Amino acid sequence: MRIAVVAPSTPLEPQLAEKVAALAAAEFPEVELAISPQCFLRFGHFAGEDDVRARAFVKAANDPDIDAIWFARGGYGSCRIAEDVIAALGPAAREKTYLGYSDAGYLFAGMYRAGFAHLVHGPMLGDAKREGGDAAMRRSLAWLARRAPESLEGSLEPGVPTVAFNITVLSQLLGTPLEPDLSGHVLMLEDVAEYMYRIDRSLFHITSQASIRRVAGIRFGRCTDVLENDPEFGAEAVDVVRHWCGRSGIPFLGRCDIGHDAANKVVPFGLRA
Repeated sequence: MRIAVVAPSTPLEPQLAEKVAALAAAEFPEVELAISPQCFLRFGHFAGEDDVRARAFVKAANDPDIDAIWFARGGYGSCRIAEDVIAALGPAAREKTYLGYSDAGYLFAGMYRAGFAHLVHGPMLGDAKREGGDAAMRRSLAWLARRAPESLEGSLEPGVPTVAFNITVLSQLLGTPLEPDLSGHVLMLEDVAEYMYRIDRSLFHITSQASIRRVAGIRFGRCTDVLENDPEFGAEAVDVVRHWCGRSGIPFLGRCDIGHDAANKVVPFGLRA
């Protein structure tokens, strides 16, 4: 199985790429990692200029010899290229599995809207630097190469369509050409490194949308590394999610095991077979 690694957002440290490549070679001999040199480029905040990142993604996605695309890391940047990338994807791109999360949500949203069937929320190579990062790498590789059920988030139900998004990313893409129809879906949410008032504001925006009020319900994962609010906000993230679900009439379905940490589980978009 050939897995291409590209960076539509921010650069990947070469030592992390080497670490993950060594783990894959030792424990997943059926996998060949094809890590694009584009992942190591730096153009300000980004892993290369917009057109460079877009070309690298499209080249890998349209290559019939590549079986899956693994995002190098998140950060910010995929919204700048998402519409152009999706318009350039051909038939071979629709057969692949795409795995990432966080900033990858912009691309995943637009691709899901366009009918791509194999989009997967899960750990990226950049997560290898976290405590417990090796386990996160194994989880994604085991799903990509073996469809290992132990990689999956535990609340997934067969026959119930599910998606997973970063709160800030989803809030920003609503109302844009990337927004997919999530009617009847379980919507899983997580975030990282935000002030609680910003999480509250984003959830106000998300749950106020008529389109989002058609979801089957919301599950909440984790908001990690929450920034210190001054004055103290006075509520935890899960309480904020419950509040806006109650205000909007969206069922709150409980917790889920996703977030910006090594415990982040795999969530295939759509229906789980």
